[in-house]
Amino acid sequence: MTLNVSNIQTSEKGDLSKKVILVVSFGTSYNDNREKTIGAIEEEISRAYPDYIIKRAFTSRMIINKLKKRDGIQVDNVDEALCRLVLEGYGTVIIQPTHVMNGFEYEEMMSLIEPYKGSFGNLRIGTPLLTSAEDYTTLTEAVVAEVPEVNEDGTAVILIGHGTDHFANSAYAALDYRIKDMGYHNVFIGTVENYPDLDTVKKQIAAHKVKKIILYPLMIVAGDHANNDMAGDEEDSWKSVFEKEGYEVECNLKGLGEYEGIRRMFVERVDAAITVEK
Repeated sequence: MTLNVSNIQTSEKGDLSKKVILVVSFGTSYNDNREKTIGAIEEEISRAYPDYIIKRAFTSRMIINKLKKRDGIQVDNVDEALCRLVLEGYGTVIIQPTHVMNGFEYEEMMSLIEPYKGSFGNLRIGTPLLTSAEDYTTLTEAVVAEVPEVNEDGTAVILIGHGTDHFANSAYAALDYRIKDMGYHNVFIGTVENYPDLDTVKKQIAAHKVKKIILYPLMIVAGDHANNDMAGDEEDSWKSVFEKEGYEVECNLKGLGEYEGIRRMFVERVDAAITVEK
C-alpha cells in the first residue's frame, strides 16, 4: 500500500499532547556532511524543544532513492512523513523547512502539506532562512562570524549558492547588496545555476585588487554542487576557472548547517511557528 493521505480513513485529529517537529530538507547523499548539517540542525531544535519528538523528511526523491539503494537508509518524503504522523496519532505538528529561500522546493512542500491541514489539531509551519528583510542581516552576521577572511586585504570571499529559475532567485542579489551595505566589501555572492553566475562574479572580482579567493558554499549542505561545481578539479569548476585566471584559490567545504548562527535561525523559526497566534 502506498503511504499517503488517500489511504487515511479517520476523522480524528490526533492527541494534542503528542507533539512533533518535522524537519524538512532537500537532502544529501553525502553521509558525513548530512549529519554535520541537517543532523546538527535537528539536534539544535531537539535541544531547544525537548518535549517534542524530532522527525526527518527529504524533498528530493532522487536522494531518497539513492540512500535506500546504496546504504539501506529509509527517509520519508513529505507526504509519507505526514501520513505516518497521522497514523501515529500526533495532534501537534510543527513543520520546519531547512530551505534557504521560498523557492520551488518550499512551494512543493506547501502543496504536499495542504491535504493534511485537517488531519491535525494543531499544525504550524516555519519559514525558510531568507523570508523577511531582517533575515538578510541575521544570515550575514551568522556567516561572517565564522568566515575569518572577511575584509582581509587582497582576498575575496565568494559564497556560492545553488540558484533557481524561481523568482525567489532574486534573494541572492539582495543578499549580496545587504552584505556590501553592512561593510563586508570583499564578500561576493554567486550561484551555480542562475544569477549571479560565474562570469558575473569574475567581473566583480576583477574590479578589485585581489590575489587570493576563498570559496564557501552558500548551501545548507556541502554536497554535490560544493564538492564538484565549486571545489572540483574539472576545468569548469569555480576553483579551476579562478586558478586559470591566476588567483590563489582555497575551498572551504562547510555547509550552512555547520554554522551556529544559522542553526539558531532555524530554532527561532520553530519558536515563531509554535508561538504564533492562529
